[in-house]
Amino acid sequence: MRTGSFDRYASVLFALIGAAFLFESRNIAKSAYGSEVGPNVFPFLLGLILILLSVKLFLESFKSVQNNNNDREKLMVKRFLIILIASILYAAFLETIGYLISTFVFLFVSFQTMEKGGWVKNALIAGVFSFCVYYLFVVVLKGSLPGLPIWFS
Repeated sequence: MRTGSFDRYASVLFALIGAAFLFESRNIAKSAYGSEVGPNVFPFLLGLILILLSVKLFLESFKSVQNNNNDREKLMVKRFLIILIASILYAAFLETIGYLISTFVFLFVSFQTMEKGGWVKNALIAGVFSFCVYYLFVVVLKGSLPGLPIWFS
């Protein structure tokens, strides 16, 4: 399988996952007690972003130069599997270890998978992004996300 065809299949898969997020977010209550932003907003936006990025990937897969380098293809599949497993673990442990820690670890693993090295830079970006999104969603928008675990405090 060439890189372009793998990208097309992956983009369709991610678009379907994004559509599932959109569809299932409608089943979540529209508002939460004491929150101006309902719990359905975050999954809806994630699904929408995933669909838009999938469309972009699908369109770019036709533009990409076709090469038959099998080592590169194996590397891309390996990266895909690492990030897929990290995503599943992120969803599984989000409630247990909280948003800040799980998002930081997920982003750090993803950044390291895509670009080896640069540990400090990747850790800094993952930490700042995690904190800023948490602050924006919880403090500014008055939403709720799982905080730090009890054993961490």
